[in-house]
Amino acid sequence: MSVKIRLQRHGKKGKPFYWIVAADARSKRDGKFLEKLGTYNPNTNPATIDLNLDQAVQWLHNGAQPTDTARAILSYKGALLKHHLDGGVRKGALTQEQADAKLAAWLDEKAGKVTAKKDGLAKSKEEAKAKALKAEKEVNEKRANAAAEAAKAQEAEAVAEEATEETVEEVVAEVATEEVPATEEAPATEEANEETEA
Repeated sequence: MSVKIRLQRHGKKGKPFYWIVAADARSKRDGKFLEKLGTYNPNTNPATIDLNLDQAVQWLHNGAQPTDTARAILSYKGALLKHHLDGGVRKGALTQEQADAKLAAWLDEKAGKVTAKKDGLAKSKEEAKAKALKAEKEVNEKRANAAAEAAKAQEAEAVAEEATEETVEEVVAEVATEEVPATEEAPATEEANEETEA
């Protein structure tokens, strides 16, 4: 029986969540497994990996073969390095303390890289948010200026309409004053015509 360290898919459609398991190579992808070693969530940035390092290394010692993705995850978490260092301890190339010190130094370095990536992502997110806020403020200022210009234009139109109404009223008043003497003259001419007839 050959054992594989592989991923078992869980989670809903479009949001995968994986279990890292040791399973018989003949079993189905999401079927029966021998032991659950951890979880892998690719939906977060950076991806969240929870791995039982000692159990994974024990399965590697027993001859389990990881799939390509599982190998990348085990390498990322240091399981392959620990397996390699344990091989060196068994051969007598180095002591257990030296192997533990190398593994601890590598894990610290890896944690520093992950922290730096998280900080970089947070910083870029804040910069994008500040840029969006600045753009929104500019748009709001443009809207306010456009509204103020529109209000000024309406006031100018209202003043122009009032001025035209006043000039129309003045013209009407002038026409009315000119027409009134003409109507008064007309009865006088009528009286003159009546006198000539009589």
